[in-house]
Amino acid sequence: MTTRRTTAVRATGAALVIMLGLAACGLVGPEVPSPTPTATVDAPVESDRTGPPKPPKPPAAPVVWPLTGVRTDKIANRPAVSVKIENSSDARPQRGLVEADIVWEEVVEGGISRFVATYHSNIPDIVEPVRSVRPMDPAIVGPLDGILVFSGGQGPFIAATERVGTQTIIMDKGDAGFTRDSSRYAPHNVIGSMPTFLAQADGRRTNPPRAQFKYAPKVGQGTARKGGTPAHVVDVRLSPAQRTVWTWDQENKRYLRSEGSAASVAADGRRHSARNVLVLSTHVFNTKWVDPSGAPVPEHKLAESSGVGTLVSTGRSIPVRWSKKDLLSPIVLKTRDGQDVRLDPGNTWIELVPAGSGSWSVR
Repeated sequence: MTTRRTTAVRATGAALVIMLGLAACGLVGPEVPSPTPTATVDAPVESDRTGPPKPPKPPAAPVVWPLTGVRTDKIANRPAVSVKIENSSDARPQRGLVEADIVWEEVVEGGISRFVATYHSNIPDIVEPVRSVRPMDPAIVGPLDGILVFSGGQGPFIAATERVGTQTIIMDKGDAGFTRDSSRYAPHNVIGSMPTFLAQADGRRTNPPRAQFKYAPKVGQGTARKGGTPAHVVDVRLSPAQRTVWTWDQENKRYLRSEGSAASVAADGRRHSARNVLVLSTHVFNTKWVDPSGAPVPEHKLAESSGVGTLVSTGRSIPVRWSKKDLLSPIVLKTRDGQDVRLDPGNTWIELVPAGSGSWSVR
């Protein structure tokens, strides 16, 4: 028993000595804790919230006068003013036609012609001679929502004009702005003051008119120039009493008007001319009304009607088809294949030719 215990003690002591020795040599030390693992988190990447680049904004549409398509810095907030102007031989030379944006030539009693001259971009001081209203005038001025100035007329014609919403200014009613030219004899001597007419515009007439036709951006880019044939002379026979001739002026890029073989000039000597000449074939019928001489009053049927015609501009002409939905709608122009017709920017004269009895030629 003694021997075994002594051996056990010795063994234990020897083990202790060995451990102490190892400690002294630095081979045994305290337990080193394992490092704590750390999570690696990637920094968030911001998504591109702007998306693809936006396309550039299209350039703003140019500002143009509605009745001519001519560019301007600002459109005047005033109504269109239309005036009935005589064209008998006793009425010439007229005043104020040169400044008109659009002029319609219509056939009245006896085959003579009369004008509806419409002003917006240019307002002359004076127009002369002012004459009476006719039955087709409501269809001409109705789409403008403006003013029609005339000397007088039969009650049904005046009422029809006012029913389409047009304001009337009438000499026979005592409205302001009318005087008489002492150098001429009545009824061919009524002078109209355009500023005075404009000053009488009622509260509804504060906006410019809507466009009556489509226009090309620049002169020489209209439909007639692009697809037409040469047109040096346009010979229009409205009736046996009225022949209107338009001759191409290459230098000024305009058509010059003649009454038959005589140059058509204003009272101040300026030649009447047009950027566009639009010839329209229309159905004409005699109404139940007569003039003071007993002659029947004719009417061009425009509303709810259609027909053929010719547009002449920039030295060229092209056949067109026209239509007018109702009294308040502008005339729509199409080519023979149904494309929109665009006029050159500038003034326009419209010849209303009676179908059957009237004619025109282009050469």
